[in-house]
Amino acid sequence: MWQQTLGKERQSLLGKGMQIFARKTPEKFFNYLRYEKEYRIITVENYKSILAKILKDLGVLYPKSKQVEEYLLKMRRKNYSPSHINNTTIIIENYLKFVGKRFKKFDRVKKSKPTIKETLTEGEVARIIAAGNNSREKAMIAILAYTGLRNGEFCNLEVKDIDFEKGLIRVINGKGGKNGISYLAREGLQIVSKYLAEYPRNDKNLLFTTLVRHNQYTSGDLRKRVKILAKRAKVEKRVYPHLFRHSLATNLIKNGANIITVQNQLRHEKLDTTMLYIRSFPQRVQDEYQYFIPRYL
Repeated sequence: MWQQTLGKERQSLLGKGMQIFARKTPEKFFNYLRYEKEYRIITVENYKSILAKILKDLGVLYPKSKQVEEYLLKMRRKNYSPSHINNTTIIIENYLKFVGKRFKKFDRVKKSKPTIKETLTEGEVARIIAAGNNSREKAMIAILAYTGLRNGEFCNLEVKDIDFEKGLIRVINGKGGKNGISYLAREGLQIVSKYLAEYPRNDKNLLFTTLVRHNQYTSGDLRKRVKILAKRAKVEKRVYPHLFRHSLATNLIKNGANIITVQNQLRHEKLDTTMLYIRSFPQRVQDEYQYFIPRYL
């Protein structure tokens, strides 16, 4: 919690009146983000941790523009990633705006266009699915591999979200709080169907919970399970849940899928986000060019 994060430095940095400010103002700010701006809980928690570090490092609760500029410059000198610096900038700007501090908009770090450096081949994904000791483990990987769901979306899945007749999964409150659908291949549906037959669950139940206490599966739980299965399958790459999303996109493109199909499956709002996979694997563009090139001679 915010109070715990600022606990030690509050006594040395703040007077009695400022202690009240430290206890109330940040919470009002986070409530504003959650209920007025309608930010997701995970986003608000990210704001809390980053803002707490900023104010702790600066030693003040009302930072001045010059202090923030020097703080961001120091981050650049320490070679923090552009995304982290820009996220920090946005958070501190929103906080200063909320508490009524005037400031000039801080510079953003220009980001080079990202590329996907490593993905799983179809064979590697097949080995990881086969490494499952039971239908539950196989179903977990099958859903990640065939749908490209994000970590949090996977953990929030309920049984009723799967439409076996239409071969799709309804994603409720996905990234940005948006709903959508992703298709699940027939092979994946068969694996999930077997899992539900062996581990019966009601329609309103979460699709996956922990086995002992039946708690909701968390992102950490999923990362650990994926890592165990990849090691069991003797896949030497660093395997994590989101890698299956990247791998689905690249394998679809390598197999000739239309970029719009990939965009819809991954539920990307902007096509440029999906183009990341084209930039990362230009060979696919060349192959398609060679296939469709006009025969002039």
